Amino acid sequence: MSIKRLKQIAKREAEHLFTVRPSAKPWHVSLSAALIIVSTILIGALYHNLPMGILASLGAMIILNQPVAGSLRQRQGLLLLMGIIMVLSFSVGLIAHQVQLLKWPLFTLLCFIVVAIGRYMHLPPPGSMFVLMASVIAIFMPGGWEDMPGRISVVAAGALYAWVMSLFYNLAVVGVASEPAPSKHYYELGLITESLIVCFFVVLSLELALWLDMPYPYWVPVSCYIIMQGMQLRTMWIRQLHRVLGTGIGVFVAAFLLSFSWSNVGVALVIFCLLLWIETLVSRHYASAVIMITPLTIFIAEYGKSAAHTEVGAMVYQGIMQARFLDTLLGCVVALLGGVVMQSTWLRRPLMTLEAKVFQDKIRLQK
Repeated sequence: MSIKRLKQIAKREAEHLFTVRPSAKPWHVSLSAALIIVSTILIGALYHNLPMGILASLGAMIILNQPVAGSLRQRQGLLLLMGIIMVLSFSVGLIAHQVQLLKWPLFTLLCFIVVAIGRYMHLPPPGSMFVLMASVIAIFMPGGWEDMPGRISVVAAGALYAWVMSLFYNLAVVGVASEPAPSKHYYELGLITESLIVCFFVVLSLELALWLDMPYPYWVPVSCYIIMQGMQLRTMWIRQLHRVLGTGIGVFVAAFLLSFSWSNVGVALVIFCLLLWIETLVSRHYASAVIMITPLTIFIAEYGKSAAHTEVGAMVYQGIMQARFLDTLLGCVVALLGGVVMQSTWLRRPLMTLEAKVFQDKIRLQK
C-alpha cells in the first residue's frame, strides 16, 4: 500500500473521528430522559436506600428508547414492550445466578433474543444495551432466591414509572392526535444470521472475562455488544477506535469522580450529569459519549450493590483505571474478531442461505 493511500485513509478516519453530526433528538427529550431516570435514584437517596434507587433506575432506562417520531400509541407501545423485555432480562439474569448449571444456556438464549429484537425493531443508540447490561449485572448480583421477588419488583416499578412519566410527557409535547410514523419493525434477510454471530461473540467475551478472572466482567460483554451493533466492518473499526479512545479518557474521569466521598444525593446528581452528557452526544459524537459511559456503568453497578460509599471510593486505589481499560479492551478485541467473522463469506454465506430457506415464506410476503 502506497504512502499516499495511507495518508488518504488516515485523513478519512480522522474526519470520522472529529466530525460532530446533527442530532435528530430535540434537547428536551434528552433532558426529560435524564430527569426521569435520576428521579428514581433521588427517591432511593432521600429514603436512605441508594442501592434500591439505582436498581429502580435500571428499569427506568427504557426511557432512553423513547421514539422521536410517531403517534402516542406507537411511542407508548414501544416503551411498554421495552419495559417487559427489561424486567424479563433482569429476572433471567437473577435465575442464572442461582442455577449455575443453567447460567450459560439462559444467558445465551437471552442474549440472542435481545440482539434479534433490537435488530428487528431497528432501535437507535443506545439500542438494547441497558437491557443486556441489566441481565449481566443480575448474573453477578449477590443474594439468594428470597431476594429475587423484591429486586424484580423494584426494576418493574422503575420501568412502570418511566412509562407513566413518558405518557405525561408525550401528552404534553406530542398530543393524542399525533400522526403515526411508518413502521420500522420488519424482518430483513440476515437478521437471524447476524444475531447468532453477535450472540456468540458476546457470550464468548463474558466467558473470556471470567476465565481471566477480571474484576468487572459485566462490562466486557456490554462493550462487545455496543461495538458489534455496527452492520459493516468499516463501521465497527470506527466504533472500535471511538470506544478505546473514549474509554481511555473515561477511566480517568471515573477515577476522579470516585476519589470523592459522595452523599446519596451527590451520587444521583453525578449520574444525572453523566446521563445528560451521553444522551446529548451519543448520536452527535460517539467517542465523546463513550467517555461518560464508563463512569456511569461503574456508579450504577457499584453503588447499586453496596451502600458503603467509602468502599466504592477506595476502589480507585485498587487499580480500577487499569481494570476498566482492560475490560473494555478485551470487549473491543472480541468484537473486532466478531466483525471480521460477520463480514466473512465462508461462514456468513451458508448461514444466510439456510436462513433464506427457513424464512422464505416471510421474505416472499414482504416482497
